Formats: sequence, C-alpha cells, structure tokens
Amino acid sequence: MAASDETPSAKRWLPLEANPDVMNQFLWGLGLPEHEVECCDVYGLDGELLEMVPKPVLAVLFLYPITSQSEEERMMQDNEKREPKGRVYFLKQTVGNACGTIGLLHAVGNITSEIKLVEESYLDRFFKITATMDPLERATFLEKDREMEVAHSVAATGGETEASDNVDTHFICFSCVDGELYELDGRKSGPISHGPSSPNSLLQDAAKVYRA
Repeated sequence: MAASDETPSAKRWLPLEANPDVMNQFLWGLGLPEHEVECCDVYGLDGELLEMVPKPVLAVLFLYPITSQSEEERMMQDNEKREPKGRVYFLKQTVGNACGTIGLLHAVGNITSEIKLVEESYLDRFFKITATMDPLERATFLEKDREMEVAHSVAATGGETEASDNVDTHFICFSCVDGELYELDGRKSGPISHGPSSPNSLLQDAAKVYRA
C-alpha cells in the first residue's frame, strides 16, 4: 500500500496502491498517451535488476516506510533547502494520503517537454493552469479539484489490496531536469538536488540516493 503524511489540510484520500497496472489506468485515463508511456515495476536495486527495467526511464517513484530516522532526515533537508537550478515542476502536498498521486504529477509534470499529453485531457489542462503557480498554490488547486479527487478514488479502490487510510509509507519521485537529479517530495519544502544526472543514468542515480 501507499502514502502517509502530516498535512495542514483536514482532507484525506485513500492511498494509491504501489501497483503499475493501477497507475497506468489512472494516468492513461487522465491523458497520458497510452502507447508511449507506462509505469512498470522495479524489482530491486541491484545492477542486474535495474537493467531489466524498460528504457528510457522518464521518472522514478519510490515507496518507503516512514520512520523516526526518515523524519529527522526530512527536517534536516528542509533546513538545508537549495533553490533548484533547473525549471523543476513541484507542488506541495496538503491532502492526506495523496502522495501517490503527487508523485505521479511530479513525474509527468517534469517530462511535458518530452511527451505530448492528450490535448484538452485532465493532465493537459492541469499543467497549463498551474504552470505559473507556486508549489502551495498548486497544492490548493489540487485539493479543491473534484475531478482529480474522483479519479484518485477510483484508482485507490481498484488495486489488489483493500484500501485503508491508516498507512505509514510514502511515495516520492526522482526526475532528471536540465541535467540534474531532483528528489520531489510534497511533504518537503521544495525540490532537493542530488547532483548531475542524465536520462540514461536516471534510474541508477536514483537507486544510489535511495541506498545511501
């Protein structure tokens, strides 16, 4: 299962399952081109397992357990926040258990120059409307967006496990933007740079950060 967080909003969604089939149906229904982009599993962080992932890799979503150590690291990173060098699309998370959807929006939002979203689809409209907003304004827009709330609910109840809003795991996204690897976590104050990267090495670079 997926997604837990401390957010200022009283609104909570059911968590999105860490299931590529669920995510694909969710994203394709919102306007991601079905025959061009898809989610797939990463079965492990060893080199041989990473090589099994279809190329090219456009973004990486990680699901991890929230612990006291991970919370301490999050606070430290927030205190050391650096402004992103590139044009990074980032939004804050203000809805409980929405980290799966936030992660997917981070993934798609940073590859809109590489893929063509279905014209006038939800995702096409969302990224055009929120393009000039700051991260918190984007979060507020998403929080009030009934269309996304319904789509998320359908996806969250379409997995193989029973959905529960009491979870202790969290999704984050890694994207390569303008030659830099960024960690995108809606619970944090902004994007976190992890140094140089490239589309060819994105998966391996993200795995190194995750293993550290």
